[in-house]
Amino acid sequence: MTLYQTTFDIFNRNYMGSAAMAVIGQSCLGGAAAMYVLANGTSIPQMIQLAIIVLACVFANTSILAQMKHKVVFNLIMLSATLSLFFILLNSLIL
Repeated sequence: MTLYQTTFDIFNRNYMGSAAMAVIGQSCLGGAAAMYVLANGTSIPQMIQLAIIVLACVFANTSILAQMKHKVVFNLIMLSATLSLFFILLNSLIL
């Protein structure tokens, strides 16, 4: 099995605990990403990055609260975490 499928199977088996931990984890990661973005100023590019981070985190949290299918929730959590890590790296290393 692929890494994605294995991770999803673990997430799916322990959905309630995994979803609760995901809310905490991806919200903290999103907050850190927002901090790194805002550390570089408040110009239009930073505000666009901030909006992307906030929307990704809100969509992930909303999908859990709305009790969407587990695969949709998992994909949104992965997207949120990936975007947050991307913007942390972008703003700490490159900018």
